[in-house]
Amino acid sequence: MATTHGTTPARGSAGRAWGRAFLGGAVMACALGAGNALGEAFARALGVDGFVRQLLPAALVSALAVPTVMGLRAARSARRCPLGLGPLSSAPLGFLRGLAVTVSCAAAVIGAGTALGWVRWSGLDPAALASFLVSNALVAVLLEALPEEATLRGYAWAALRDRLGGVVSALGVTAVFLLVPAASTVVQAGVSRLVGVAPAPVGLTPEGQDPIAYLVLLSVFGLTLVAARTAPGPAPLWAAIGTHVAFLSVNRVVFEGVQRGAGWSARVAPAHAAVLELGYLAATATVFVGARLVASRMRARTPRPGHPAAATTRSVGNWVGAGPLLVPAGRERPPSGAE
Repeated sequence: MATTHGTTPARGSAGRAWGRAFLGGAVMACALGAGNALGEAFARALGVDGFVRQLLPAALVSALAVPTVMGLRAARSARRCPLGLGPLSSAPLGFLRGLAVTVSCAAAVIGAGTALGWVRWSGLDPAALASFLVSNALVAVLLEALPEEATLRGYAWAALRDRLGGVVSALGVTAVFLLVPAASTVVQAGVSRLVGVAPAPVGLTPEGQDPIAYLVLLSVFGLTLVAARTAPGPAPLWAAIGTHVAFLSVNRVVFEGVQRGAGWSARVAPAHAAVLELGYLAATATVFVGARLVASRMRARTPRPGHPAAATTRSVGNWVGAGPLLVPAGRERPPSGAE
């Protein structure tokens, strides 16, 4: 029930926000599971292999997930927090911003690890590395980065931020993110049986991965993507997409380069690899959060006519969840990067 000033969300609205957040996760899980199963079936039917065999399921995942959440979000007439895709003209800059910050932080942290003797590098094959980076980036965008960011840091995040504070929204969307891989394996197993493809193993974590280490890494990665999504600048969701692609590319070259034929690889002890991965993710998140704080302070020092204190209350109070109690409903504006 709303107050007379319209500043308190209606009863049950937080529950609906959580429901929409889980719906975003369900869309991603279904798209990932179905896309992988159908992609394998199509690849067999067409007799393709290699890069095309990887690209088919990736394209299907994006084709299933992105239009679905765009349609779900468009169906809601009242929304304060946009998805963050921004204008199409801003997408390349947003993507490059996420890519540059993440790669720079990875280079600094892994470079420090190399100086400490933790990392031993193989010989470099520039042509093979360039070929791998391009093909990997294309598949990573379509299979993981674009659909996951649209469904989770886009739709699910916006649903939670419409009603809840930033900290709760960040933790909530990260919790949903942790559930998606396991849920997708269930969907993939079911669809695989329907189309006559050998079902993939069902489980909470990928086969052969330590569950605790995997969930810790995924949690830190998810929070880093939220930091990229909420950093200042146009098309913030594309910054998260760039961060996502950079993380996958760095890890697949540095830690899995031999298995993937990346043209460059490193030998790192498992314990050191975990420290390096978590370290450069933490550094990346710190850069994005720092940029947000600097932008908030700059806005606070430049009050708009008629709103001398609103900038301060929005930049601090809104993030911790007090914003709706400080700023009357109807005066809130979408953050930068609005659609």
